[in-house]
Amino acid sequence: MHPILFSVFGKEIYSYGIMAALGFLCSILTWLWLGRRETRPSGFAADLGFWLMTSGIVGSRLAYVVANASYYRTHLLEIMRIDQGGLIFYGGFLLACLALVLFARHHRLPLWHLADFAIPGLAIGHALGRIGCFLNGCCYGRPAGDAFCGIAYPPLCEPGKLFPGIPLYPVQLIESAALLILWFVLLFAYPRRKKNGAVFALYLVLYPPIRFLLEYLRGDERQSWFALDVAQATSIGLFLAGILLFAFLPRKLHTPPAKA
Repeated sequence: MHPILFSVFGKEIYSYGIMAALGFLCSILTWLWLGRRETRPSGFAADLGFWLMTSGIVGSRLAYVVANASYYRTHLLEIMRIDQGGLIFYGGFLLACLALVLFARHHRLPLWHLADFAIPGLAIGHALGRIGCFLNGCCYGRPAGDAFCGIAYPPLCEPGKLFPGIPLYPVQLIESAALLILWFVLLFAYPRRKKNGAVFALYLVLYPPIRFLLEYLRGDERQSWFALDVAQATSIGLFLAGILLFAFLPRKLHTPPAKA
């Protein structure tokens, strides 16, 4: 693991922050590629990225701070240290969805078409962010036993201290690989969708089950509701929302005219 990649003038540069920045860049490039034949204003991809990434980071961090309120009550200055990790994805996803609604209203854009346009960029950004989790040593898995994919962490990071020399499931890399596949699926589906909102609904149907199952392999502390942890309960809710969207989305497909 490499939580700190290098130092610049004595300032430590964290791998998590680097991967988050790379994820943001790849999201922007995805939106630029999707919009290459659509009449989008100059800077549209960067504007969309600013709204979604800012709200996503804020929502993810707020969810993490609330989940670990007992620690942050006595470490207030660390609340802003997102470069070291400490984000809960679903918190960021939900706030980013709200930001997407506001962005669509502000720019007078069809909401469900914009949701279809935005969701592939989220998938690739999330995939690279999970690699940052792996390098940072957070969001680690439980002991893998005799499984061939187990990875033992070095003793200086949290999982290495808790499970010294014990191979753990690399859930971060497994999820990253699944998200990369999902990214390709969403890019394939975008120009072939039959109604606006279908690609966003497809994401809701495909990603939450992946996250639900991977939660069983997690070894870090999880917040639980009855027999499920919070992420699993949220996954069930989002999956059902995706099914409902497929059933009730309007069938009219609005597509911006192609560039001349």
